[in-house]
Amino acid sequence: MVEFLVNNLPLTLLAVGLVLMAMEAVSPGAHLIVIGVALVGAGMIGMLFPIGGPLVLAALTLIIGAGAAWVYREFDFYGGKGTAQTSDSDSLSGRTGYVTKTVSTRGGEVKLDEGGFNPHYSARTTSGTIEEGEEIIVLDPGGGNVLTVEHLGSIEEDEIDRELARGAKQTNTDADADADSDSQPTAEETETETETEKSN
Repeated sequence: MVEFLVNNLPLTLLAVGLVLMAMEAVSPGAHLIVIGVALVGAGMIGMLFPIGGPLVLAALTLIIGAGAAWVYREFDFYGGKGTAQTSDSDSLSGRTGYVTKTVSTRGGEVKLDEGGFNPHYSARTTSGTIEEGEEIIVLDPGGGNVLTVEHLGSIEEDEIDRELARGAKQTNTDADADADSDSQPTAEETETETETEKSN
């Protein structure tokens, strides 16, 4: 059996490479495609141009593998280049998206913006329903299995927003009071004007 595989090494490389590529199709993101492409490339070259033994095929596998790895990284086939990957379910908190199947307290489905390879998640809301197409925000990632979401427009101001609004209102009130006091003459200005009028 081993002798058969060694004598037909290009065919063996081709078969193993195709199996790895099929495994990548079943489980995307496992990076098996890079190894699969390297083995398929070396196997095809070995079958088309019988150019030596196992060392030549090993060198070809390494060269094609390096090229496949570069292409895989450069073209970012699974999306998200330049964005952080989801490392755990907690990183989903605060993400936005939209409803793909009406979300109620019992269930539904949402699609998150920048949600990775499969951005569709099961979701529920704390109260009421959210219709298809409505924008949502993730309140609780729930371990990544079922997200707790809320309609993006229904999120009320928090304590910080209310405090900032009060501060802005107070600043505007103070500015209005200063403007009013600048436009009305003080008692000293009135006396000076009266003395000027008397001297004329």
